[in-house]
Amino acid sequence: MLTGMHLLLSGIVGSVAYGLAGPGSDTDRIGVFAAPTVAFHGLHPPRESVVTTDPDVTLHEAGKYAKLALSGNPTATELMWLPGDCYETRTEFGERLIAIRSAFLSAPRVRDAYLGYATQQFRKLTTRDSSLGGRRRSAKHARHLARLLHQGRVLYATGVLEIRLADPEWFRAFGERVAGGALDEAEALVAAAQRDFDTIRTPLPERPDEATVEGWLLDVRAAHLPPAG
Repeated sequence: MLTGMHLLLSGIVGSVAYGLAGPGSDTDRIGVFAAPTVAFHGLHPPRESVVTTDPDVTLHEAGKYAKLALSGNPTATELMWLPGDCYETRTEFGERLIAIRSAFLSAPRVRDAYLGYATQQFRKLTTRDSSLGGRRRSAKHARHLARLLHQGRVLYATGVLEIRLADPEWFRAFGERVAGGALDEAEALVAAAQRDFDTIRTPLPERPDEATVEGWLLDVRAAHLPPAG
């Protein structure tokens, strides 16, 4: 999958990391890899992402990953905040990435990303399928909506991303209620989160610390140059 590439950091994300996994849940993995630096100067630059579905793995090249995380992308961001037992690969550059995780954060992007992704989940709920499979999908969308809003608010209020949920049963029960027809609960949760984002005094800066992120990325590029001589 990564011929000539170097995996820097990878781990298990999604429902397993959140504590929401059930008997039929998939195990999702995400990682960051470095391509040889000289490859960026040829006619055919290296792939920015490698995605497989069996197993479910998404790998981003270091530059692509940095841009995603700087934009506030929740899935990319959570890789740097995983519980220790969820990591599967941790290299020196992976450890450095974890150490600078706060540099990627900014108040506007956290708010927009988490509210935006939660709103996408809400839209999916408004086109519910009444079949058994449709109800299961609705419950999943509702759980993700609630989880995104919770994580986003905590991150916005504290500067810390909570991955493993303290009360996963609440999210499961919420998902079942919404899937059973309580769409108004989901709508109210989104509205409450919007109000909270408007009133919370966040410690997050207005802009991410791009200089620190750039320093990490340039060091990755330097380390993946061919040996001198």
